[in-house]
Amino acid sequence: MKSLTSFARFVVFGGGTGVLSSLAVPLLAVLMPWTLSNALVTLASTVLCTELHARYTFRTGRRAGLRRHWQSAGSATAAYAATSVAVFALHAIQPTPGMLTEQLVYLSASGLAGVGRFVILRLFVFATGTDHEGANTARTTGTVNTPNRPKTANTANTTDTNLPTKATTIPRPRRTPVTTGGLTAVLSPS
Repeated sequence: MKSLTSFARFVVFGGGTGVLSSLAVPLLAVLMPWTLSNALVTLASTVLCTELHARYTFRTGRRAGLRRHWQSAGSATAAYAATSVAVFALHAIQPTPGMLTEQLVYLSASGLAGVGRFVILRLFVFATGTDHEGANTARTTGTVNTPNRPKTANTANTTDTNLPTKATTIPRPRRTPVTTGGLTAVLSPS
């Protein structure tokens, strides 16, 4: 259910930004060449979408950060490449397709690329710390979280005989406080 609501927010924010971008490009193209206008609006909309996805779609609780912006831009570039290849393939098969056919191919490719982009953003770019921690804990301690067995760090996976039956805990060394009684007594005014 969480993924479905995230996907719905992804479509609303991404689609809403896409519609606004499609309106902004021709307005900005009055002041500059269309290609420059398209590039600027694409850049701005990608940054805006990344922030919206970080805060609202995937609810990370913080701003996106530079790493996530670059990763999101990479996934947007891959989606752009996928739609371009689809339209190029259509023109290779049918040199003069009708506008309806071209839009159908473009929108189909865009939809598939959007689903792929959502998966990449959900699993890699905006994965929460608890998603990674759960996977890492199970991988390193050999625990299996089943509905009939309580989740504990000492429960071992009994199907793999190479894993220990109990997780090993390494105690942290105790630090003894450093006493400065002699130095403090000498330096403190009496």
